[in-house]
Amino acid sequence: MKYLSMLLLAWLTAFQAGQDIYICKNAKINMYSSAPIEDIEANSAGAVSVYKASTGELSFSLPIRSLHFEKSLMEEHFNENYMESDKYPKASFKGKIQSPPDVSKDGTYPVNVTGELEVHGIKQTRTIKGEIKVNGGVISMTSEFIVKCADHKIDIPQIVFHHIAENIRIRVAATYAPYKN
Repeated sequence: MKYLSMLLLAWLTAFQAGQDIYICKNAKINMYSSAPIEDIEANSAGAVSVYKASTGELSFSLPIRSLHFEKSLMEEHFNENYMESDKYPKASFKGKIQSPPDVSKDGTYPVNVTGELEVHGIKQTRTIKGEIKVNGGVISMTSEFIVKCADHKIDIPQIVFHHIAENIRIRVAATYAPYKN
């Protein structure tokens, strides 16, 4: 938690905190892998996000070990063999929403966010589709996208190839509150 607090403080400093800064300290991440022999799913409510509405700047950070699996052995293998969580403790995204919506008006807005996705120490420029909903001043964001293991040098040994998909579906859901000094 100390790590997340320090990260949040760094982001807020970088964003030059103002009235249009929104934070989410418990963004939900769902990871799903469908393979011929077995489906694998993990969930986290430990991601942190900062959104600057006036510029569309958006950042997410996910502690890898906050992803939890149904089977503890899957979680252990995920952290030790694939994600190398001790070496690469977080995944992150930092980007900018193209044509950010006016968050003072209720509505549902499809958005595209372009930025850098870093997973397993490998950065990749991505444009990710999502949706922003504004309802009574509450801002929520959702997105669904694919992460290819090969793009981030996550090796899948041949012996477990039929257990783990090469493409992992990621779902993100975050509800933001205005940042208060």
